[in-house]
Amino acid sequence: MVDYIIVGLGLAGISFCEQLEKHNKSFMVVSNDSQTSSVVAAGLYNPVILKRFTLAWNAKEQLDVAIPHYKELERKMGLQLDYKVPVLRRFASIAEQNAWFEASDKKGLQHFLSTEIEQNKNKSIDAPYGYGKVKYTGRIDTGKLLLAYSDYLRRKEQLISESFDYDALEVHANGITYKAVEAKQIVFAEGFGLRQNPYFKYLPLNGTKGELLTIKSAALKEENVIKSSVFVIPLGNNRYRIGATYERKDKTNAPTLEAKSELIKKFEAFVSCDYKVECHSAGIRPTVTDRKPLVGRHAVHKNIYVLNGLGSRGVMIGPYAAKQLYGLIEDKIPIHKEMNIERFATN
Repeated sequence: MVDYIIVGLGLAGISFCEQLEKHNKSFMVVSNDSQTSSVVAAGLYNPVILKRFTLAWNAKEQLDVAIPHYKELERKMGLQLDYKVPVLRRFASIAEQNAWFEASDKKGLQHFLSTEIEQNKNKSIDAPYGYGKVKYTGRIDTGKLLLAYSDYLRRKEQLISESFDYDALEVHANGITYKAVEAKQIVFAEGFGLRQNPYFKYLPLNGTKGELLTIKSAALKEENVIKSSVFVIPLGNNRYRIGATYERKDKTNAPTLEAKSELIKKFEAFVSCDYKVECHSAGIRPTVTDRKPLVGRHAVHKNIYVLNGLGSRGVMIGPYAAKQLYGLIEDKIPIHKEMNIERFATN
């Protein structure tokens, strides 16, 4: 018997695996590599909502957990995953500059917003009003992380590569059985796949499709993340990620021409240089109506748990939510009420 079965190996699943390893708990993971939102994630950690110049929910607490989490993963995997890079918010007017200065005086935001206007020095970018700089930001290479962590678990024989069969799950008073695996608890961290989960499909996981372009440009020569109508994220070797779109109706993982055109139009509105589109990817973000994660215990089955709904900030919020869930299960520490699934009562 193992202590846990984890279903799903995206950012949420990996974060919970790390909590278990830290506390010497035994576990098996079931994953079919369908975590498209984690695979195509831009990987940014940025505590500020740059559309409105407001602090993301519990941003500082999340970063305090996330940064050591990725540092430990780098040590364990022997890879660089965390690339420290400033985020520059492009101003479209004097009014936006003034709004930035106003925001940088607010409690909480003072820590993250620079009070100086960064002048544009890149001839390929149109930014006559300059930029506001967000501090303590960076990019996690999520694609590299997912591949490395899957290999890590495979070598330890802790990964079952298959789609989870809900009909094969037997729930007992003191544990659960999934095929040949017996466990004390099961945690579902399956992203948008939760919509098919008979135990948690009542939860309001809407899902928002996001599409990204990866471009190559020797002429752009930008080392900072630029946020305008789209993000421009440097990946190194003259490659950049451009994104992302937000589509609520289409729930497929197929890239679309409409989204590609939208991204190119927005990118070319403020960037003028030669470039080539190398890759176009899409995934469904596990988004929730109230923009908070879905974390907690099943109302009836006390050994079934959920860790989901990380939305577009999974890199930041995943480690924090996983720590909260572990504290609930093992130490009976209540989860932050704003992420507890008890806020959505079953019918």
